[in-house]
Amino acid sequence: MNVAEPRRIVLFRHAKADWPQVADHERPLADRGRKDAAVAGRKLADTGIPFDLALCSTATRTRETWKLAVQEFPQRPKTVYEERIYDASPGELVALLNETPDDIRNVVMIGHNPGVQALTDILAGESEADPRARLTSRGFPAAAFAILSFTGSWKGLEPATATLLDFWAPTE
Repeated sequence: MNVAEPRRIVLFRHAKADWPQVADHERPLADRGRKDAAVAGRKLADTGIPFDLALCSTATRTRETWKLAVQEFPQRPKTVYEERIYDASPGELVALLNETPDDIRNVVMIGHNPGVQALTDILAGESEADPRARLTSRGFPAAAFAILSFTGSWKGLEPATATLLDFWAPTE
């Protein structure tokens, strides 16, 4: 792949989790979360982005979100379950994305807030007005995703090098 071609990063927050008496890492999805994860999967599939790689937190709720969402895709990307996404800072998430091989064009990262929202804000040096307004007004609710684009090597991804192209969140 030519590094001059645009790359896409989708930052996807896990769907609504339940609050049973288990460790935070083991929290499952709530009923609403299961429904929203499938809807988010359909919306992601509708973008037409051919994902090459999915980086998913090892937390139960992110794995369940991804399992339900990816069923809506015409083709399943390679999925890597990555412990470093759980409770990661935006800088740690950028460092993880910097490790992506340059033959990968489009990545979806399934993670947690506040990390995914902060990473979206940090990476988006530019944005289309409407997605930025939706993100600003809604925050980054469960099952929401942001689509960013940048050009260059994954190693060169850093703050303000991407453009926020779209933001979607389920209706409440």
